Amino acid sequence: MAVTGVILFGYVLGHLIGNLQIYSPDHEQINNYAHFLHAHGVLLWAVRTLLFASVVLHITASLQLWLLKKKARPVAYVKKDDVPTSYAARTMMWSGPIIAAFVIFHVLHLTVGSVVTLDPENVRVNVINGFLNPWISGFYILAMALLCMHLYHGLWSMFQSLGISHPRYTPLLKRFAAVFAIFVAAGNISIPLAVLAGLVVQ
Repeated sequence: MAVTGVILFGYVLGHLIGNLQIYSPDHEQINNYAHFLHAHGVLLWAVRTLLFASVVLHITASLQLWLLKKKARPVAYVKKDDVPTSYAARTMMWSGPIIAAFVIFHVLHLTVGSVVTLDPENVRVNVINGFLNPWISGFYILAMALLCMHLYHGLWSMFQSLGISHPRYTPLLKRFAAVFAIFVAAGNISIPLAVLAGLVVQ
């Protein structure tokens, strides 16, 4: 769970950096970035394969942990007082599937072209045309809000799983996780909002 989480967190950060190039004054910047990626097809597919394997293993590990938890306590408590936890921690099991559904939709939208017609030579136009649809933008914003919570809890839990835990450092790790999660979510959410507001145009 932790190791695949490291890989996926790295991808999320790299993907955000690529997406933010849509704000460049040079409207061809994000298109040049996309062309650069596709020019290295073997490397691109190697990364895609690694990401796909990481997602499958991440989901598998999540289900295994859930089954272990259920096996350890097959009968529900008559009265259960939860240990205080964050909202993000309590929603991990349902935020994950929604994020997974969004990833599938996102690939169909901006990679396969099953949602809207794509221009293979102009990624900027594809992104803008997609986000001009308020339903697509709304789903994207919802998914990024859930991703923020998922990243926050997952990131600092990952440090614990890898043995990086200490009373002195855990609060700092939690703050780092919060800042990272908010940065990723805010950066991604800003794009559909900027498109809808007319701040990013073709």
